[in-house]
Amino acid sequence: MNRICFRERSLPYEIEEEIKTLRTNIQFCGDDKRVILITSCISGEGKSTNALRLAKSLTELNKKVVLVDCDLRKSVLVNQIESGQVDKGLTHFLSGQCQFSDVLYATNVPKLATVFAGVVPPNPTELLSGKAFSKMIETLREAFDYVIVDCAPIGMVVDAAIVAKNCDGVILLIESGTIRRKFAEDCINSLKKSEIPILGTVLTKVDRKKDGKYYGKYYGKYYRKRYESYYKKDEK
Repeated sequence: MNRICFRERSLPYEIEEEIKTLRTNIQFCGDDKRVILITSCISGEGKSTNALRLAKSLTELNKKVVLVDCDLRKSVLVNQIESGQVDKGLTHFLSGQCQFSDVLYATNVPKLATVFAGVVPPNPTELLSGKAFSKMIETLREAFDYVIVDCAPIGMVVDAAIVAKNCDGVILLIESGTIRRKFAEDCINSLKKSEIPILGTVLTKVDRKKDGKYYGKYYGKYYRKRYESYYKKDEK
């Protein structure tokens, strides 16, 4: 299996806690919700970044996770790579140009594998609606505890609605202060037509100066100090 290394970035305390909350909420949705679709209303709402964060967080529970980049039109996941080279991606496999083993990459995150989108094809909708894609998802479902599927924005193209038919649930990302309520409702209705359970929404890019930045910063430092003192005491 090919191997790449994602950039390692330490997250602020409040973001770490929010990702853990999202992870916990997914678990409470039931153990039958293992293939999770991540989409957004428009591009630039933090969809791929948070899909990767969620995938990494799930591995911390000793779960085998694969992150599948299905944004075949404007993929940005490859920008998260620190070292290693992606020669082939999902579009190569779905168009019959290679074997699936050629597009499954091991990563520097224990228990996390990744499938990158590959080159932009002329027919992304047809590739995602084909039998090869459905069979791939079923194979990954058997091999991994969780399959996180990062797909193109539902408010811009139909791809997410097509991919949804192969998933157990969907999470919609909405950028704070940018997306109008009516547009968000239209996006939700588009997903409902696919008859996929909507597990919830995630509000991204919240202005913490207006929404409790002091609270998160203060209590983040407070609890970190408490945890550090606790473990140091326990080691003595």
